Amino acid sequence: MRAGGGMSRVSRPEGQELPAAPERDPAVTATVLALTAVVLALTAAVFAAVADHGLLAHIQRLDDAWLRLMISGRSAPVTAVAKVLNVLGLVYVTLPVRIAIAGYLALRRRWWRLAAFAGAVLLSEILIGTLKGVYHRARPPESLVTTTGASFPSGHAIAASVTVVAAVIALVPPGRRRIAWATVAAGFSVLMGLSRAYLGAHWLSDAIAGVLLGTSCALLAALVVGWIQRRWSAPRGRPAAPPPVPDTARPAGRL
Repeated sequence: MRAGGGMSRVSRPEGQELPAAPERDPAVTATVLALTAVVLALTAAVFAAVADHGLLAHIQRLDDAWLRLMISGRSAPVTAVAKVLNVLGLVYVTLPVRIAIAGYLALRRRWWRLAAFAGAVLLSEILIGTLKGVYHRARPPESLVTTTGASFPSGHAIAASVTVVAAVIALVPPGRRRIAWATVAAGFSVLMGLSRAYLGAHWLSDAIAGVLLGTSCALLAALVVGWIQRRWSAPRGRPAAPPPVPDTARPAGRL
């Protein structure tokens, strides 16, 4: 406690911290930081490759081959599932889900988690329009669903990935449950991306870039907000501890 009865910056209501504790398990922290670095590097590599006209020509040949494969393998049941995923990726679905998650975190007074979740979503929404305008890539011909705007990167893949990954970081405590839900989130993100290429709404490279970018936004927001939290919570006169990361292996604790 500070003199005068004020609350110390070290004191926080239970559940305020982002679900990580690098000082308790540095090995796990190093692993997660390495994984985050890999995802960010892959994201940058894909966007750089598509921006290079020479590399884009090679990528386009692969995209064309993948689209032909998807068209040749289309069936009514798979198309129905892909169209359901198309609806799930629309703003009419993602926006209420995001509001519900943010509202829950606010009601539970999980302010740091709310900041990480909202920051990830906001960053992704800014990047979607900006990057589509910069790359201005044409979409594949004869999509099975209505599309608007440029093709690269896939907005559906970004929205799905950032929402589910950021939700897992914000809502699920570290431990086996986090690992299980993170696996589900990753699977859903990949499925959403593949469905976009299957429907002909995006090229495969659009979908891959979208999944990577959405995941990167979620991880980066968690790291930045965690660093700010640690700096804010550090006792005065002492150096701040290393920034928390979205730990996925520490035994489950209380929210």
